[in-house]
Amino acid sequence: MTTPHPTPYPAPFLTPDPKAADRSRLADFARWAARHQGAEGVHEPTDYEALYRWSVTDLEGFWKAVWEFFDIDAATPYERVLAEETMPGARWFPGATLNYAHRALRNLHPDAPAIIASDETGAAYEITGRQLGARVASVAATLRDLGVAPGDRVVGYLPNTPHAVIAFLATASLGAVWSVCGQDYAPKAAADRFAQLEPTVLITADGYLFNGTRHDRRAASLDLAAALPTLKATVLVDHLGLGWPAARVARPTVPWEDAAGRAEDLAIAPVPFDHPLWIVFSSGTTGLPKGIVHGHGGVLLEHLKILGLHCDLGVGDRLLWYTTTHWMMWNLVVSTLLTGAATCTYDGAPAPIARPDVLWELAARHRVTVFGTSPQYLLAMAKLGVDPAVHDLSAIRVIGCTGSALPASAYPWVRDHVGAGVQLASTSGGTDVVSGFAGSAPTTPVWAGELSAPNLGVALAAYDGAGRPVVDQVGELVVTRPMPSMPLYFWNDPDGSRYRDAYFSSYPGVWRHGDWITLTSHGSVIVHGRSDATLNRNGVRLGSADIHDIVERLPEIAEALVIGAEEPDGGYWMPLFVVLADGIELDDALREKIRDAIRTGASPRHVPDEILAVPALPHTRTGKKLEVPVKRLLQGAPAEQVLNPSAVDDPGLIAYFAGLGAERRRARRPRTPEGTS
Repeated sequence: MTTPHPTPYPAPFLTPDPKAADRSRLADFARWAARHQGAEGVHEPTDYEALYRWSVTDLEGFWKAVWEFFDIDAATPYERVLAEETMPGARWFPGATLNYAHRALRNLHPDAPAIIASDETGAAYEITGRQLGARVASVAATLRDLGVAPGDRVVGYLPNTPHAVIAFLATASLGAVWSVCGQDYAPKAAADRFAQLEPTVLITADGYLFNGTRHDRRAASLDLAAALPTLKATVLVDHLGLGWPAARVARPTVPWEDAAGRAEDLAIAPVPFDHPLWIVFSSGTTGLPKGIVHGHGGVLLEHLKILGLHCDLGVGDRLLWYTTTHWMMWNLVVSTLLTGAATCTYDGAPAPIARPDVLWELAARHRVTVFGTSPQYLLAMAKLGVDPAVHDLSAIRVIGCTGSALPASAYPWVRDHVGAGVQLASTSGGTDVVSGFAGSAPTTPVWAGELSAPNLGVALAAYDGAGRPVVDQVGELVVTRPMPSMPLYFWNDPDGSRYRDAYFSSYPGVWRHGDWITLTSHGSVIVHGRSDATLNRNGVRLGSADIHDIVERLPEIAEALVIGAEEPDGGYWMPLFVVLADGIELDDALREKIRDAIRTGASPRHVPDEILAVPALPHTRTGKKLEVPVKRLLQGAPAEQVLNPSAVDDPGLIAYFAGLGAERRRARRPRTPEGTS
């Protein structure tokens, strides 16, 4: 059963300024849809609830409106919007041919910045729309000369720099398929992903910056190339200026300067709406990571919706969102170009020791209008005493935040240190749809600790244990109607069984994402954590995120992780692991302070059985806590069945938590009486 989740913040933390809401692109879209598409019930352009209701009841009308509002100039027209409404297997816009890269380059001003590239030293340079188009044309011609054809795979082992953006757009322009990962992945971890794809070309950099260190990845790059036997060539990017040694691979190598420095005309190949655009990978905590394939048209429409309407991005705007290339947010960073806005790439640590406020400094210098980050970053800024307000952040309209639930305690900090009128847009989605399920919009109120509303076009529901939709109760996050950016398929899954098992095995025909959420009666969404990491005390389900939120507000705690482990004797163990702030010891007084905070902020049943200090917590490389793997390690599952070490930010922690589990099992094992065997 699920338990009611009381709404802790019944009054909105922020209500949008009516004049600003009315000027937003979302309000323009609502007016346009009511006038041209007959959007039922949409009478006021700032009535988000009415617009949302229409968007999920009239899927064809809504997505047709998105298509026409953003002027999608397809090479051939579509026959109908949604030919087959099934999950999986929905057929969107059959007959249409288009290309993501065409749209990304179409609306850029030739002499205005399209990409603003910066790093943790504060150094920056700009690439104009004209320059971007020329470099994409040159790299596309180089790839074509190297044998890349439509459907072939091009892979990148690259930091978040313009090289990755240009290489991706060049690949897409040919109708080839792109995949990328960051260079903090070891060659074997990258090969675990890329070798599945049998790529034709690898594009790799000499290294990247992080926390004051220049990481030399030349040897790693060449090791990766050697591990990909299908490569016809490797393109070598001289990002750090280290200079490449004589190549140790049999296949040709091409310097980036030669690949991107040709004078070529850009010829973009129209492809079907559902032609593969890119392959993104699951975290891969067990076995090989799953390759999730998305299509040109679905990504194009979904990203125009979320960036153009929810984030209110358009010509003249600038987005800076901290990400690495292997996180799905990198894909959204590139898609900023679809709206005609400029995108900012960043190479470095989010808060380097020498310049912890560098991202705010860059946001001020480049007049960023949408600043994106994670809850951990905002909480770290508060604990470090960083005051972004020393910089001129008056251009920022939106602070986007994703990766995990943003605790309510962060909202006043953003208001006080960034700006009282800034929309704090906490969002939740997934690599699976390379977009969001719920978030915020220029016309929605903001509740502290909550996501403002389900996103347009996302038929979101919370299901109880019997598969019934519930409101004001914790339930499984499900999507009951298709989205255009749902995966086309998984790579190397010819019969679709892995895809169906991943999302549709619990509720046939309904997408189950694996998160616990509450849909509140005032329209917001509360995220409680992964449903496969649910805490279950005496039949009562609890969300781990509710406990993490409370504990991580305490200044003594850097990070927290709670798990619930079923034990062989029928018992249930619910420990809380805490990483302490510098100079803090976990004594009885602090333990009681933590228990009291949980008891008061949540309920007595949320109080853990034990509180244990640990040196660090394991995460995926995109920063998500590994709740279920830690639980399984503590229960005694073999590490090789639980975690792929290459998917963990600190592989040494696997042995640490496995050791904790073994120690607990020894302590609980009944002693054998003397004289018996």
